[in-house]
Amino acid sequence: MLKIEGLNQFYGQSHTLWDVDLHVQEGQCTVLMGRNGVGKTTLLQCIMGHQAVKSGSMMLDGADLLKASVEQRPRMGIGYVPQGRQIFPLLSVEENLQIGLPVRARNDRKIPDYIFDLFPVLAEMMHRRGGDLSGGQQQQLAIGRALVVNPKLLILDEPTEGIQPNVVTEIGDIICKLNREMGLTVLLVEQKLPFARKVGDHFCLLDRGRNVAGGEIATLDDELVKKYLTV
Repeated sequence: MLKIEGLNQFYGQSHTLWDVDLHVQEGQCTVLMGRNGVGKTTLLQCIMGHQAVKSGSMMLDGADLLKASVEQRPRMGIGYVPQGRQIFPLLSVEENLQIGLPVRARNDRKIPDYIFDLFPVLAEMMHRRGGDLSGGQQQQLAIGRALVVNPKLLILDEPTEGIQPNVVTEIGDIICKLNREMGLTVLLVEQKLPFARKVGDHFCLLDRGRNVAGGEIATLDDELVKKYLTV
């Protein structure tokens, strides 16, 4: 589904991503891993068009993402949950969810009911401001907002960051349901190893902006964890 090859990215004179390859298979959950500062979020921002790419290719179902504007990428089927959630704190839950509606077909511009089945708390708090929700509830809102665009690829940047353990478990269950029961392809940045192993099918490991390992999640062994993930 998503095929990135030889991607290079710079911040000014600083070379941050070096010939990065990433293949996300349709219907699978791929976990992008590595210590802080190795380029994981930068890679996601390149996918979404928020960061310029110096060279390389980036294809989504055969379409060239590098030729698409930031505004076009959700319309191509990408739902994005950024790090830190970035919900609109002064807008209501309902208004936050409605932001994605213009991306949907004109005859289907309503919030899908299944989002409230996944996140019942959002239905209960439709008229509360996003900023009044707990961190876990805001994360659920951010995921719900990404699902409103009816994505075929859901990208999540550290969805468990700063979330209480019981909500982390819920989010893991929901990602598994979206991926394994509903067939949604998922690309996930995650630091928590047990969570990654629970939800992931494949992994891609970055270090200093370069690919260093990848494969089925079962092959993420203790040696790789110690060398590239242990702080």
